[in-house]
Amino acid sequence: MAKSRAQRKAEAARKRRLAERGIAAERDEESKAQHDTQVPESAYEVEAELAIEHGAEETPEEALEAPAPAKRDRREERRQRKEAERRAKEQAERRTAKEPARQRERGAIMSFFASVIAELRKVQWPDRDTLVQASAVTLLFVAIAAAYLGVLDAIFSRLIDLLI
Repeated sequence: MAKSRAQRKAEAARKRRLAERGIAAERDEESKAQHDTQVPESAYEVEAELAIEHGAEETPEEALEAPAPAKRDRREERRQRKEAERRAKEQAERRTAKEPARQRERGAIMSFFASVIAELRKVQWPDRDTLVQASAVTLLFVAIAAAYLGVLDAIFSRLIDLLI
């Protein structure tokens, strides 16, 4: 099995510590380093720890042993409670008087500038180093393109002069 970067790093650290102590690194130490970075935890263990932390009334074992109808009843109660909460929320929203949407009175030009400002606020501006580097690359490219086009212009102007 291939070792991950974390496993190799743990092994190297362990070897350094052992070398400092004067002990040669052994094969079982390598497997221990691999184990240290790859200890699987079962879902059952995680669930049990969470139940203990949150002070659950029953352990996961007891929950598994509970009769299925009791679980269904609790699920049904929860579903009904959520449905009642949703209906109450909808009724409360209907009862509140909706304010008329306020129309902004802007002209087309002001609306354009407002949207430009909003977009510029979203821009991720480069830092100074990035700006200098990008500007240098752009100027270099423009200089190369200008030289290339200048050479072509000189060549074609001589050809035209010879033909005429």
